[in-house]
Amino acid sequence: MSNPPFSATSLLHSGYHHPVLRSWQNTEGRSITKSSLIYPIFVTDVEGDVIEPISTLPGISRYSVGALKEEFKPLVKKGLKTVLIFGVLKNLQKDATGSSADSENSPVIQAVKLFRREFPEVLVACDLCLCAYTDHGHCGVVQADGVLDNLASIKRLAQVSVSYAQAGCQVIAPSDMMDGRIGAIKASLLEHGLGNRVAVMSYSAKFASAFYGPFRFANIISILISLDANRKSLFGDVRDAACSAPSLGDRKCYQLPPQSRGLARRATARDIAEGADFIMVKPGYPYLDIVRDLKEAFPDYPMAIYQVSGEYAMIWHAANTHNVIDLKSAVMEGLEGALRAGANIFITYFTPYLLDILEK
Repeated sequence: MSNPPFSATSLLHSGYHHPVLRSWQNTEGRSITKSSLIYPIFVTDVEGDVIEPISTLPGISRYSVGALKEEFKPLVKKGLKTVLIFGVLKNLQKDATGSSADSENSPVIQAVKLFRREFPEVLVACDLCLCAYTDHGHCGVVQADGVLDNLASIKRLAQVSVSYAQAGCQVIAPSDMMDGRIGAIKASLLEHGLGNRVAVMSYSAKFASAFYGPFRFANIISILISLDANRKSLFGDVRDAACSAPSLGDRKCYQLPPQSRGLARRATARDIAEGADFIMVKPGYPYLDIVRDLKEAFPDYPMAIYQVSGEYAMIWHAANTHNVIDLKSAVMEGLEGALRAGANIFITYFTPYLLDILEK
């Protein structure tokens, strides 16, 4: 499509082309339902029917594409409505621009096709970032001096978003935090005739948080194991859940500083102006003031919170390892607090557990 008579920011159909998306548009919703839950899942490029437990996230695993059908059939039967797919490379090559992200053998693209074929009622969302595919582990393209090349990064992200959409992805969720990426993605989707068939859920207020700790800790242990085989017997075979931690430096130059309330509002306003269909705050619980700020500033936009690995692990261990809180009460209280603050979409590793609770 060339020279459409409107801009990508004019698109509304992309935000309600699927029944689940239409349910999210009820921004006044005051209850937690199966439709309001998103289950983040890690899919590897390992051959066969393989399930790899993630030691730092009890109850959570990485799945090969071959394992997805049988593992998710019971969850779909219980009412699973949405998955958010993260790719994890074990075999495909990583390089400076993340070329494996949109290769035909990418675990994300293969998983999207499987879910659309086997579970057509499930809304399929894809996390969009380069960190799992680059040899340096950063979320964009890095220049020779180690500084991110923002323009090259958003061009590459837009390319990957089109590949995901052409495979059948229905929601693109950019988590990279590059400047201008929402506009680049929306324009590219529109150019390829996908503008009204694919929603964009922006990680609009994503903070550089200590609550991503289980990922980081697992990655540090994997490095120690690689240096000293004897440590494997002590720590077990654990690694970064997405195998994507940066090899040098950190992500504080593009993820938001924890104290930056104003930046969170500005970043979200920018993403909305560029055409985001849905907005997000990540992590959830430490940033409920930001959730409230954004709800008051943008009341007509559905908003997600991402209950990240550290939040999940704290609740899980407090309830199951130390027996100091009741799991059901803690999980529900946390999500109800986010609901009260203004979120109406909940990305959580507790989704399988919540499907059982909500059934009762």
